[in-house]
Amino acid sequence: MYKLVAVDLDGTLLNSYGEVPQKTKQGIKDALSKGTEIVLASGRPISSVETLANEIGANRFLISGNGAVAYDISNKEIIYNKFLTKEQVLNIIEVCEANSIYYNIYTENEVITKALNYNTLFYYKENANKQEDKRTSISIISDIYDYVKKSEGENFLKVTVCDDMKIIFNSIIRKLRTIPDVDVLDVAHMSRKIIKSGTEEVPVFYYYTEITNKNVNKWCALESIMQRLNITREEVIGIGDNINDKELIENAGLGVAMGNSAPYIKEMADIVVSDNNSEGVLEVLKKYIL
Repeated sequence: MYKLVAVDLDGTLLNSYGEVPQKTKQGIKDALSKGTEIVLASGRPISSVETLANEIGANRFLISGNGAVAYDISNKEIIYNKFLTKEQVLNIIEVCEANSIYYNIYTENEVITKALNYNTLFYYKENANKQEDKRTSISIISDIYDYVKKSEGENFLKVTVCDDMKIIFNSIIRKLRTIPDVDVLDVAHMSRKIIKSGTEEVPVFYYYTEITNKNVNKWCALESIMQRLNITREEVIGIGDNINDKELIENAGLGVAMGNSAPYIKEMADIVVSDNNSEGVLEVLKKYIL
């Protein structure tokens, strides 16, 4: 019997518009009523994940920053963390600035960027459809290096680097991997999102990578939650679509890949369901929980 479902957000629970489909919301509500734990496991900041957790009623625990943080929502308490140090973040910024490539920094509660583009543009447009207290906080800072250098007590989850040219992107990846004691996510496919602009739909495609502290992943963060709930690996379903879900899919009692996942993600999963625009998460809930 499965007692906990850990589910990724972008490309998994959320459709291409950044929304949780209504039927899936009801399926989650039904699963929660049966006593199943639903844990959102995302790369987004804590505040952004918490907003979505509250929206669907899965408001006990969450995972943020690709596993940099496990958070107890009800007690407003970080129960596990592997933050980037300020020195690591400054090293990453130096490489990005020297190569004139777009990047943004995720803290516990916001995304820091120089300009709205790629992922931050998507969040910005997504915010337009949300109440003010439910929006992803974005801070536009002209000199990010100086801002980070002068920061005190700031907790850094990850740095995201984006570009729409694969040759440029691959070049920066090689340089980022020279930075000691960080993990550079090996994303092999483009992010594909859709922004609603009035009656028009604008596709946003880009290559990206995410840089975290060494050995950060969603499964290690989830283990801290499992220990608190006395739940074993065999009682966990892990659902994802991307390389940052690798350890979650591989270690869960049932590892699930979305239909929109890259082939190498599907190969490591126990089962493959429909894509994120066809409510694949609901398929899992109906078959294994409800």
